[in-house]
Amino acid sequence: MVRGRVTPDYDLSALTWLRVGGPAEWLFLPTDVDDLAVFLKALPLDVPLFAMGVGSNLIVRDGGLDGVVVRLGRAFGTIDVDGNRVTAGAAALDAHVAKRSAQAGLDLTFLRTIPGAIGGAVRMNAGCYGSYVADHFVSAEVMLRSGDVVTLGPDDLNFRYRQSDLPDGAVILSATFEAARGEPEALAARMEDQLAKRDATQPTKDRTAGSTFRNPAGFSSTGAADDRHDLKAWKVIDDAGLRGATRGGAQMSPKHPNFLVNADGATAADLEGLGEEVRQRVFETSGIRLEWEIMRVGKPAPEADDTSG
Repeated sequence: MVRGRVTPDYDLSALTWLRVGGPAEWLFLPTDVDDLAVFLKALPLDVPLFAMGVGSNLIVRDGGLDGVVVRLGRAFGTIDVDGNRVTAGAAALDAHVAKRSAQAGLDLTFLRTIPGAIGGAVRMNAGCYGSYVADHFVSAEVMLRSGDVVTLGPDDLNFRYRQSDLPDGAVILSATFEAARGEPEALAARMEDQLAKRDATQPTKDRTAGSTFRNPAGFSSTGAADDRHDLKAWKVIDDAGLRGATRGGAQMSPKHPNFLVNADGATAADLEGLGEEVRQRVFETSGIRLEWEIMRVGKPAPEADDTSG
């Protein structure tokens, strides 16, 4: 009855920035909100459901995912400006939202260098340079597993550092943000400066999934001159001697040791296994237990050990 595309046994590796992962039992690409509602209302509750964004902050394990993966497309990528508010579809890229907002004289520049789309940014309370989604968030339109659409506010999501409380099985459809005014030219210049700093310090041309672990300090880099680094994830990894560490085809980037890189045909098990080795070594050397920032989903390949830790 749906109008979107339903594909069995879909290889998810092509949809993740790390280019790893097994198949989804089913992949559903809804045509629009109504199409998604029809699908979810008919989907049995015992069938697992995973809402996937652009795969920028994700390791899909080599055995793939049971049930249904829902991936939102172009119809969910609109960006609308009304006064001091910006409403963006869940599939709108963070960078596009930052640029469109800046053109309208609204400051959401912190989104410019965050990989991924708005749905993931809301789910993870994404942030950098001292600003977070929570600082600008007004509300989100969310489709529940039942197919019903509800509006959730800040209290409902209970934002924390790299976390929020989204209902199980819910799919974010769009989010509304409020932003301060600024001169478009100045906002554009700020974003260019942020991009230059990012490209100088991060492996932006490699296959990564953004920052691998949350900062133990409990906050993002501020970009300020007095920003401390002693409790940043990259620093404790570096202090443990793990810059450039490898396992199979996976590597902790020599340029920025908090970036897992698919350097040479890595499997998901290589990447996750190296990450767990890093967590263990950092704990042994500093007493700090790093927490994953990259989401890991699915099951290991039958012949692989479970390295989920």
